[in-house]
Amino acid sequence: MRHTLAVLVENNPGVLARISGLFSRRAYNIHSLAVCQTENPSLSIMTIVVEGDSQVIEQGTKQLHKLVVVHKVTNLSNEAVVDRELALIKVRVKPETRLEIMQTVDIFRGRVVDLGRSSLTVELTGNEDKINAFIRSMKTYGILELVRTGRIAIARSEN
Repeated sequence: MRHTLAVLVENNPGVLARISGLFSRRAYNIHSLAVCQTENPSLSIMTIVVEGDSQVIEQGTKQLHKLVVVHKVTNLSNEAVVDRELALIKVRVKPETRLEIMQTVDIFRGRVVDLGRSSLTVELTGNEDKINAFIRSMKTYGILELVRTGRIAIARSEN
């Protein structure tokens, strides 16, 4: 099972290596990892998606709390969240498939961000299922290149 952790850390060199090292030393598989500075320039937020059962997550959370650079760990797995990924997908196009591909991009609410004679690059934002569905629909045309951010998430506001 995948669990999503939001880890508030000091915005210093080496913090990412310490956190990822903690997981790798314990043979926990990190499915995705996204890091960015918060509204406070001295802090960063890490969104970590980890494979494992609840015992693995509990142990990992305890280990994270022991690190001086960690300010807060939140397990978002059982909370209502807003989550997104960003993907850039370069697709092979031919004159006879260009319109069909662009219509599919519109259906998925993507944007064509680069257009060449034999390829186009699509920017797509959404949850993991949406990104995966779009990728499946593009495989018949030929995916030339694909990059994704991994999941970022934030708890939903209270009503």
